[in-house]
Amino acid sequence: MPAITIRQAARSDAATIVRLIRDLAAFEDMLDRVRITEADVLRDGFGARPCFECLLAEIGGEAVGLALHRPSYSTFDGRPGLYVEDLFVAESARGRGIGRLLMARLAAIAQARGCSRMSLAVLHWNPARAFYRRLGFTQVEDWLPYQLSDDDLVRLAAEDS
Repeated sequence: MPAITIRQAARSDAATIVRLIRDLAAFEDMLDRVRITEADVLRDGFGARPCFECLLAEIGGEAVGLALHRPSYSTFDGRPGLYVEDLFVAESARGRGIGRLLMARLAAIAQARGCSRMSLAVLHWNPARAFYRRLGFTQVEDWLPYQLSDDDLVRLAAEDS
């Protein structure tokens, strides 16, 4: 059986990153919401001011998973954090410990960077919730996620004089 490798994504992986994000969106039945392009990945992941980093999991040189992450900050801890934006393993590669390997690498990155926490959000129906609990993640029950986007974001920004 070919070895599983985890590596930092490079500029040349932009198309692969988009493909895996689209695969994740299809799994979550949200493919119609995906607008990211290779140009977006190149600009925002590998440009002058990167907004995210990405790990790829490969089997025999084929990318079968990704962990897209970005920095966060805890004002209460006074320490940086690591936010896992997306974690995905292709259905054909599940059950081989790839998700755990990706999360272990993220934890090592967070520890090396002096982060006090790793955080993420999971859809309420997603069976991955059990996976995250097994890793030691706990649901933050006192905090509810909110989001401002699209027209509402534009409308609020227009109030800035």
